[in-house]
Amino acid sequence: MTENYYKWHSPYLGKDFEMLVFGDEGYPLILFPTSMGRHYESKDRGLIESLRWFVDQQLVRIYCPDSIDHHSWYNRHIPPAARAYNHTRYDQALLHEVLERAVQESGIQRVAVAGCSFGGYHAANFAFRYPEKVSYLFSLSGTFDVRFRLDGHYDDNVYFNNPVDYMPGNKAAALWRMGIILGVAEHDVARAQNEHLSAILANKQIPHWLDVRPNAVHDWSWWKEMLPYYLSLIK
Repeated sequence: MTENYYKWHSPYLGKDFEMLVFGDEGYPLILFPTSMGRHYESKDRGLIESLRWFVDQQLVRIYCPDSIDHHSWYNRHIPPAARAYNHTRYDQALLHEVLERAVQESGIQRVAVAGCSFGGYHAANFAFRYPEKVSYLFSLSGTFDVRFRLDGHYDDNVYFNNPVDYMPGNKAAALWRMGIILGVAEHDVARAQNEHLSAILANKQIPHWLDVRPNAVHDWSWWKEMLPYYLSLIK
């Protein structure tokens, strides 16, 4: 399995940004780390190894960008408005530096996105903000409401990056063409948020699958079973 490391200065973030890419060919998958995770987390936790067959068969190429959660939603040392604003800078880096690279290298215009836990938030938020650029969303034990990180602060940057708030009014036609899976464990701390988002999607008649795994918990061992199966559904 080919592994390539990239580091560049991001004009959107104003600092260096790092990413690992696994594979040389295949459907582009942007895989986000969990809360405050780094670009190497999915490799270190064995999630990439669980996807080795897809990479070796040249079915997928996996892009693992850094998160900047420690500068945004999880940074209690800066004002809440700055936390939300910093995420918008990350969003633009993802759009113009990560996604555009994946599209250029693959020739495929709509990518897949995935993530576990808070990485599921990043995947869902990116997919729902840019549905014309995302064909598949695989969220595993994701959370979709960031307001609890903001000490009561609320502004447009919060609203437009909080899926449970903006999705009821989101009318982008590409949402109805996206393959959406919300995977969650029966005994998952994130189960209620997944059921809430599923209800929003169902109310809009957006096709999706709420996959509640029985006798499972919020843990990497389950995510390493779930994500390979979800990738097998890419057509």
